[in-house]
Amino acid sequence: MKPQRHRRHRDSPWLALEIGNSRLHWGLFRGKNLDSTWDSDHFPDSTTQQLAKCQNIQDLPSKFFPPGVSKEISKKKFPHTPIFLASVVPQQTELWQTHPHVRVITLEHIPLLNMYPTLGIDRALALCGAGKKWGFPMLVIDAGTALTFTGADTHHCLVGGAILPGLGLQFTTLNEKTGQLPQIKTPTMSLPPRFAMNTQDAIKSGIIYTLLASIKDFTTAWWQLYPKTLIVIKGGDAMLLLHLLQLQFPEIASGLIVEPNLTFWGIAEIVSLIDHPQCHYKYKK
Repeated sequence: MKPQRHRRHRDSPWLALEIGNSRLHWGLFRGKNLDSTWDSDHFPDSTTQQLAKCQNIQDLPSKFFPPGVSKEISKKKFPHTPIFLASVVPQQTELWQTHPHVRVITLEHIPLLNMYPTLGIDRALALCGAGKKWGFPMLVIDAGTALTFTGADTHHCLVGGAILPGLGLQFTTLNEKTGQLPQIKTPTMSLPPRFAMNTQDAIKSGIIYTLLASIKDFTTAWWQLYPKTLIVIKGGDAMLLLHLLQLQFPEIASGLIVEPNLTFWGIAEIVSLIDHPQCHYKYKK
């Protein structure tokens, strides 16, 4: 089968859509330039027929766009604008595939070696985006629903990584799975007492200090393998965890780069490869 090519004008608009476990993450590109990003809720199953009838960005429900983007879209024509989709939620993937201009990115499109079949596409794209921008070796920390570590060596070969429950998930799970422990709100920008004298602070202490120690352990191990290489952190809790690391392990925090749009830059890299005349990547709807 010959590769399908989707050539567009260099400034043509297109959408990047990352479907995460909790939210939809959007990026509006003009060619290689990322104009804006925003998040929205997952689409309900009832929108299947509506998505199937969409021909332009304007046909999507306006509530899923921030006011500034929605206003721009309503004034301009975006005919047949492609949506490059990467998803870790199969049900949402199936729903979005009814949209006529959605193109699903899979591991087959990622220019990394030694990937295993169940590697999350979000992890692969973030690693690809970080490596493209800063070079390899590269370790990416994603502080989202899950806290993940994903690394590749100088030859763009996957070294591996780790997955553990993220900050919010740990607080929620502890509350839901225990009868006596209270629900804790989002932690503040200060460290809790290490040895707490009340239940709420004890929960904060256990979760926060354990997560910070985990980040320290994995980053230290990475630098032992690949000294003086960059480590990039993304995700909804990235800024909070970085701030807490600055308080607890400043030597670790100083070696981290925050870049919230890693996955989008990874998608942009895949789009540029697919648009290239010599591209050998194939697309699957």
